[in-house]
Amino acid sequence: MRGLRLKGEGKSYYHCVSRVVDRRFILGKLEKEQFRKMMRAVERFCGVEVVTYAVMSNHFHILVGTPETVDISDEELFERLEAAYPPMWVKAHRQVVDEYRAEGRDDLAKDYRQRFLKRMGDVSEFMKMLKQRFSVWYNRHHDRVGTLWEERFKSVLVEDGYALTTMAAYIDLNPVRARLVGDPKDYRWSGYGEAVGGGEKARSGLARVINRPGVKVAESWKAVAARYRQHVYLQGQVQTGKEKGNKGFGQEQVNVVLEKKGELSREEMLRCRVRYFADGAVLGSREFVENIFERNRKLFGQKRQEGARPMKGAAQWGDLMTARALRLDPITVSA
Repeated sequence: MRGLRLKGEGKSYYHCVSRVVDRRFILGKLEKEQFRKMMRAVERFCGVEVVTYAVMSNHFHILVGTPETVDISDEELFERLEAAYPPMWVKAHRQVVDEYRAEGRDDLAKDYRQRFLKRMGDVSEFMKMLKQRFSVWYNRHHDRVGTLWEERFKSVLVEDGYALTTMAAYIDLNPVRARLVGDPKDYRWSGYGEAVGGGEKARSGLARVINRPGVKVAESWKAVAARYRQHVYLQGQVQTGKEKGNKGFGQEQVNVVLEKKGELSREEMLRCRVRYFADGAVLGSREFVENIFERNRKLFGQKRQEGARPMKGAAQWGDLMTARALRLDPITVSA
């Protein structure tokens, strides 16, 4: 199942992770800021939704939602192109479509539009475009050649609801686990940090975490911020102030608890590195994981009878399950 990538139907959410080649720590303040700007431009072009993210020194996490398949107008199409390409380039392509329309050759206009539309609304296209664009910028800026990223990006298909809110908290707690900050709001290159700093797109993403479909609990940003902060702190028991440098429990403690079939609390587990969130392929309820398994049955071994696999510390994860058991070190203390 190495490299397994599962996709949902209709509106879907994915936790995507990619690392710098050799895992070198080469992303500084300038690089992180440039990455964020490119991410927002590609987000607009592809028509996806970045729910939250964390750009670290040698890797990044993005929780991204892909939309239902819908047709878009010529005006919407070229507005998206303008977010990612030079104005004169966009103008040239707009003129081609306008000429086809004026001549009554809508079939040719449709075919011409398709070269752009096929790259929109898809998580793989979003990640491909973002990584390629940043690689080109980075290599030019640092007078460098060669591959910047390790292999393919990893992705986990995430169920909307409890799984989505848990994943969002895990991503925004990355800089705390790395002991870069004591409070996740203080890390500028994350969804939570950007939202606290006034970023409208980031605030919209966190509002999506708090306001589930059909359950709107917070209208204003102030209300969303209060809910999300409480959510992150309950999930991660963030250390602040004098405790900022406290490493907490060690890997030996984690191993002893898990080997004895004991349980870490959810708060403790989210302060660890949880491989399920990057390598589990699917994260959600048993029903959700089983549905994805049945739709992708041919990608799994013939002897496998069911898709859902419990996570270590299952009771503390609630009803969350994954598609991969990950028996080897699924929960480890962050370096």
